[in-house]
Amino acid sequence: MVQDLLHSPAGLQNFLIFFGLAVVLLLVILGFVTYAILAERKVLGFMQLRYGPNQVGGPWGLLQTVADVLKLLLKEDTMPKLVDKPLFIIAPVIAFAPSFVVIATLPFTDKLQFADIGVGLLYYIAISGLTTIGILLAGWSSNNKYALLGGMRGAAQMISYEIPLVMSVLGVVLLTGSMNLNEIVAAQENVWYILLQPIGFLVFFIASVAELNRVPFDLPEAENELIAGYFIEYSGFRFAFFMLAEYVYMFAMATLTTVLFLGGWLPPFDFLGFIPGAVWFALKFCAVTFILYWFRSTFPRIRADQLMEFGWKILLPVALANIFLTAILKEILKLF
Repeated sequence: MVQDLLHSPAGLQNFLIFFGLAVVLLLVILGFVTYAILAERKVLGFMQLRYGPNQVGGPWGLLQTVADVLKLLLKEDTMPKLVDKPLFIIAPVIAFAPSFVVIATLPFTDKLQFADIGVGLLYYIAISGLTTIGILLAGWSSNNKYALLGGMRGAAQMISYEIPLVMSVLGVVLLTGSMNLNEIVAAQENVWYILLQPIGFLVFFIASVAELNRVPFDLPEAENELIAGYFIEYSGFRFAFFMLAEYVYMFAMATLTTVLFLGGWLPPFDFLGFIPGAVWFALKFCAVTFILYWFRSTFPRIRADQLMEFGWKILLPVALANIFLTAILKEILKLF
């Protein structure tokens, strides 16, 4: 059936269109990752009173990350003798593929979205959880105790914080009555959900930082404890896959935060509506990304026991309380 579809003119044309759009999206994501890494290094340099990259590509070091990526891709792809080869090879793919797939459903403006599905929020949460399998497989298949510890930490952390993450967005779903991301943005035309859902926003943002394995929740990759964590035995392009997945998820999570709580492409005030929605979206997106960089230069890494206690004993009860308060708020809003 697939062959018949591809051999027909209309089927082949649709396939080429979707394939071309996927390639364009991938190029945009690669461009973001390249300069997100550079921006992070420049921001960290500024906050630590140093220059950061300033040699390759002029005084701003605009080509430093490009040079780093080329060097990484040209490195030898080594594989330890005692690894579980099938799992070792497929783990980076399983870690990266979901991060790219979820972006297809994220709306950037009311006209710029690759796939508008009715349960876009549920789709994002379901697909992004598959990355945990790639991280665990990478730690297990490497036959290295540091990698195994990193993989176990990553799985425990991501599964634990995914629960308060899901709970925190239920308040948004209750207020909107939909899991369609476009409808969630449209429902914020009068007031952004960060004002109606401040508790949900805080829980979501903290849990999203933990899901991204970023400071102060970077225990799976703790370099002073586990050297490099679950991908310690990887090199070359396989190592690049894990780094790519981390920054693609940062792109996706910053986009989702903007859509759910910051009004997406909507202006803060009606009289600013003459400014294109893409500009507002970009400004909000950059602000969320900057805060993630800011966290890295500010907070120390917490202990593993503190990480788990914070997720289960603080974030989860707060997220449940937020659902209860949101239900009350919705009933109050019906009276006006």
